Amino acid sequence: MSDDKSHFNRQFIFESQAQPSAPAAEVAKKSSRAKSGVILPAAIGALFGALVAGVIIVDGPNFVPQATHQILINNTQSVDWVTGVAATSAPSVVTISVSANSGTSAGTGSGVFLNKNGFIATNNHVVTLDGETSAVQIEVKTSDDHIYAASVVGTDPTNDLAVIKISGSSFIPIDFADSSALNVGAPVVAIGAPLGYDATVTAGIISSLHRTIQVPSSAVPKGGSSQLWGNNTNSSSDINLDVIQTDAAINPGNSGGALVNDKGQLIGINVAIATSGSSSTGQAGSIGVGFAIPSNDVKRITNQIIKTGKASHGLLGAMIKDQPNSGAAGSFSVGAVVVSVTPGGAADQAGLKANDIVTAVGSQVIENSSQLTAAIRAHAPGDKVTLTVTRGKKTLTLTATLRSAN
Repeated sequence: MSDDKSHFNRQFIFESQAQPSAPAAEVAKKSSRAKSGVILPAAIGALFGALVAGVIIVDGPNFVPQATHQILINNTQSVDWVTGVAATSAPSVVTISVSANSGTSAGTGSGVFLNKNGFIATNNHVVTLDGETSAVQIEVKTSDDHIYAASVVGTDPTNDLAVIKISGSSFIPIDFADSSALNVGAPVVAIGAPLGYDATVTAGIISSLHRTIQVPSSAVPKGGSSQLWGNNTNSSSDINLDVIQTDAAINPGNSGGALVNDKGQLIGINVAIATSGSSSTGQAGSIGVGFAIPSNDVKRITNQIIKTGKASHGLLGAMIKDQPNSGAAGSFSVGAVVVSVTPGGAADQAGLKANDIVTAVGSQVIENSSQLTAAIRAHAPGDKVTLTVTRGKKTLTLTATLRSAN
């Protein structure tokens, strides 16, 4: 099957903001890992800027963002739903600054309070500097401009999530919505620190549900050396994420921040944007195609991390590949083909066989192997999933009890 990324020349950019080490106003160079039409780490957001004396300099040495740390309401008679949502949710959103102990790299991102005791959800790529290192120093700035040192509780590279913690017991946790009950077209608000502008609010809608994107893994290799990103987008260094698509503007620095509904409840953690290609300056920004990890996945994984320090993931126990359309172009996929099953594994026990085509997991339509992988990994071991399968001219419904991928 021909990968649609080659047709649309698009890129996926992690939304943490990488900061060059020096000099302050130098344009960050595009990473040698970049290539058009692949998913890229946050470092090649390639923004102007550096972290100098705690202030983000964005477009040159003479341009410094003014303090806009809290949601200001000057006229209570003209407040709309976006203002209300922002005022409700902003106290639960933080700005995160991460620097390598070696001093070679740094970046900024966002996060949300999970509880009043200082546990914060963010993206794994934020706290590992896109997989470069686990030896980092982390600072968190809250909506009331207090700054705290933070420590990593645990990370989940498979779903690009992490939990960090600051000291305290009176923080305002985000309220979670049920992401399985979302509708396309529903209004949403994104809150985070794009380009270092903390407490930034943007509004939009849910553009699509169960979108699958493939991004480089931000896991730190054993031994702690820098992650080497290959040019093969199907390599083991890539992960598949089942995400919510939104047109609310998100940019580098939004990673780990909140995507909330019209009640101010969390529906997702912002993780990436798509771009139409690299510009001559190497900069990347929102084109209205952003992605967030669904809140139900965030809740399950972060709860596990808080309790055990790590997360678990479902395993089907089957080798799969794309099933290309029989049309002339052959550019679309119509399910995931089972190549083989692991004897005694979940797929085998459910009755799945080689050459079966999986077309749905529950109510989620499966178009390709990446989508099936993302759907399964979003589940916990022990979950029962319903698989819709085409076998020859028959359509079957099978139930698999997932094993553990860990």
